Amino acid sequence: MYQRSKTQSVVEAALCIALAVVFSRLRLFRLPQGGSVTLEIVPLLVYAMRWGLLKGIGAGAVAGLLQYVMGGYVVHPVQGLLDYPLAYAALGLAALGGEHVFAGILIAVAARIVCHVASGVVFFASYAPAGTHPLVYSLLYNGSFMAANMVIALILVPLILARLKKF
Repeated sequence: MYQRSKTQSVVEAALCIALAVVFSRLRLFRLPQGGSVTLEIVPLLVYAMRWGLLKGIGAGAVAGLLQYVMGGYVVHPVQGLLDYPLAYAALGLAALGGEHVFAGILIAVAARIVCHVASGVVFFASYAPAGTHPLVYSLLYNGSFMAANMVIALILVPLILARLKKF
């Protein structure tokens, strides 16, 4: 974990949250019922790995709330919590990986997938094709775009962290 001043932590959180919001608008691919492949998780994962679990969860939750306010799709308050502040806060779990960056990314993305899958099963089961169990559909649907996001993060986050250690 990176130790400096509280001011530096807050400034870096604000920058990473802002980058996450901007990157979410620069979609590489978008799925029809929501979800997309972007770079948005990269700055949040970097922040969590530099500043720790609680600060990472906090920054993720703020980013999720901003995503909701800036055009989130909500059909029920619980779904809104699962798909926005909780799903983004889950990215803070990357800090649990410690020095093992790949493990941290896997933990964080898996936790975010759990949030999206739970939302999909409960609130979007009607989108599942006939004969497909809502859990299977939600896992495949949400897992597809999150797997792509994870691959991007597995490539970029270690490179960014290595460069930031030089400062």
